Amino acid sequence: MTRSPLLELPGAIGHPDGSDGGPDADVASHHGDPFAEQRAASRRAAVVDRSHRGVVVVTGADRTTWLHLLVSQQVAELAEGEGTEGLVLDIQGRVEHHAVISHVDAGLAPGDDGPALWLSVEPGTAAALATYLDSMKFWSDVAVHDATAEVAQLSVVGPQVGDVLTAAGVEIPAEPEAALALPGGGVVRRTPWPLEETSVDLLIPRAGLVDWWERLRGAGAVPAGLDTFEALRVASLRPRLGVDTDDRTIPHEVGWIGSAVHLTKGCYRGQETVSRVANLGRPPRQMVLLHLASGDDALPPPGTPVLTAEGGRAVGRIGTAVRHHELGSVALALVKRSAVTGAGDGPATVWIADDRDEGVPGPAAIDPDSVPPDTGEPPGRTAVRRLHG
Repeated sequence: MTRSPLLELPGAIGHPDGSDGGPDADVASHHGDPFAEQRAASRRAAVVDRSHRGVVVVTGADRTTWLHLLVSQQVAELAEGEGTEGLVLDIQGRVEHHAVISHVDAGLAPGDDGPALWLSVEPGTAAALATYLDSMKFWSDVAVHDATAEVAQLSVVGPQVGDVLTAAGVEIPAEPEAALALPGGGVVRRTPWPLEETSVDLLIPRAGLVDWWERLRGAGAVPAGLDTFEALRVASLRPRLGVDTDDRTIPHEVGWIGSAVHLTKGCYRGQETVSRVANLGRPPRQMVLLHLASGDDALPPPGTPVLTAEGGRAVGRIGTAVRHHELGSVALALVKRSAVTGAGDGPATVWIADDRDEGVPGPAAIDPDSVPPDTGEPPGRTAVRRLHG
């Protein structure tokens, strides 16, 4: 992926990962005041450059029924103008890819004038996903194209999103996850996160990225960096593949059941694990929100171990750590179920491991509101118990 041209505009500050090639190195971290940008996104409307994300396009007569067999979500009956999220799992049910899917005739699909499935994916993952999908075509009437070089993404978030898009001449979809074609080519899609009912993604021609940025700013959107989007995403408990997940993550652990996984559909790789955990057991880990005691210290990077407060035993890993304008320093973390026992009655304390020279962030409290509710005995286990009397 190439450096976003929006990083060259006045006021754009590069992401700290830029020095070591992190996944967000090619877009702006902020535009001078991260907290003011977060407040603008929460109270007004802000536009965020997310053009480093990948885009995969699936065209052809069999596009929906074919993709339905490869991802965890219902796609076969996805009508034009509708959207969803989906996962590609390995044979053990572990997450390999996450995609935001829109079914639109966007006027940008190469070699095809009709509707296409537009998959917005994490930075650096489009080529691998396209290669996998292409290998599964067999005799299906589909074509798979990595469109990352031609298509870029901007996100607009905030209560005044509707006013901004109207002023910019863009019709906003009426329903969450619904999508429409943009005049001149592209996709506008409503998303249920990071701010419910007030978030929109735009997939636009990469050559018009700067023009669209200025158009949205002229319509009233405040420029905000990726730090703002990530802080709002963490507060909404939405995971990010490769940051809040590791190579052992299954969908149940990070809240992707429902939004990205349909429990009653079958015929996709990894389905056995999904069904077994849903019907007979519970996931070994849970994603929770941690309130950090890091103060002005550097935030712990993804993968930092989470330890028990008593014996220092490793019970999980840090994912995305951010500074939120209202919550302070917080992080998403994958932790063992035993580590959150009692968190529903009050903050359970864990420790964040840190061997770096710049200081130890110290203890962290599990936010009890982030702990998934206990839904009781899984239905399959109840049925087995009744069968055995």
